Amino acid sequence: MINCPLCAAAIDVDEEELDEGDALICEECGKNLVVTGVSPLEMSAGEEEEVDDDEDDDDDDFDDDYDDDDDDDEEDEEEEDK
Repeated sequence: MINCPLCAAAIDVDEEELDEGDALICEECGKNLVVTGVSPLEMSAGEEEEVDDDEDDDDDDFDDDYDDDDDDDEEDEEEEDK
């Protein structure tokens, strides 16, 4: 049993089974933890995954551009048929 370095809550894991780089989640505070050392056992807060709002906007822009280009192609085809 180990304690969360952030909230001090007990985390039920077998210390002997942990290797450096292993990731855990504290059930009490919900933070990602990473084993940084095994002898002695050391843990630190893992990096949080950041959600990039711009990434979602880029997808929307792509869809809008795609639709606009698609409409232009249809107009070009109609002019060619005349």
